[in-house]
Order: sequence, then structure tokens, then C-alpha cells
Amino acid sequence: MNNVKTLVLGLGNEFLSDDGVGILAARRLREELHGLADVVESTLAGLALLDYFIGYDRAIIIDSVMTGRQPPGTIYELGPDDLDAILVPSPHYAGLPEMLAVARSIKVGFPREIKILALEVEDPYTIGGELTPAVRGALKELIQRVQKQVRLWQEELLCTGKEPIGSR
Repeated sequence: MNNVKTLVLGLGNEFLSDDGVGILAARRLREELHGLADVVESTLAGLALLDYFIGYDRAIIIDSVMTGRQPPGTIYELGPDDLDAILVPSPHYAGLPEMLAVARSIKVGFPREIKILALEVEDPYTIGGELTPAVRGALKELIQRVQKQVRLWQEELLCTGKEPIGSR
């Protein structure tokens, strides 16, 4: 039997108002998903995230986004192919698409399935600020969507007869 591992990675900076929503979601999910997924928080970005993914079969990334196309509190569900590459002056400024490209090119043990749940935010800049009301109101739904996806993957494993997801 295969031991399929799932990572839930909450990104952001909890000291910058709405930007911390990914970290706050991960904290609330840690106990709820114990034994189903490894839940990790990180303030890092781009290529610095590569090590987090190695050895996992599936991953969910939780992060904030500010597009201005939808109202704050909107949850986007994306895959790696939905992200546009960013033109950057050096690898130090690389984003998630560039990190995924590097992982594919060096052929490390990387998740074959990645979901990105991004929450449209209003204020990712205020130092020491709290979550804005719209983001605070959407946090529960964001957490529920992560839980639902992890459980869906777990059910798929049970149906295929593979060993359940275990934490490291």
C-alpha cells in the first residue's frame, strides 16, 4: 500500500492586517486535520517554499490575494496552471509559478495535485492591523473549503484502497 501525504500550507504575514489570513486559517486547521494532513504556516514566498512541498503527494496552499476584481472576502480556487508567471529581476523575487517550474525541472518528489485557495483581501498593508470585517467573515468558509478538500482526497484514497494519509 502507498502512504499518500497531504500538505496544507498557510502563507502570509499575520502582522500585516489581512495578509495573515492564510496563517490564521492554518492555525485553526492544525488540530482539525491532525492525522489527515500536515498543516504548516510560513511567511516565506517563491523559491523559499520549495522544501515544504518535497515528499508530499497533494498540497493545498492558503493565501491572500488582492486583485480588485471581486469584493473582499471572495474565495478563489485555483490550480498551478491558473497562475501567470511574474517577470522578476532575480530568483530572489520569484513567485509560486516560478517555484513550481523549478520543482518540475529538477524532478524532486513534488505534489502531483495542488490546490490554491486564495482569499480576496481589502488591506494587506496595515502593520499591526486586524482582519477587515469582510475577510474575518470569510475565514470560516475558507477553513471549511480546505477541510472539505482534504476529506475528499481521503475518501478517494479509501475508495482506491491506498493507505490513508498520515502525518510525518
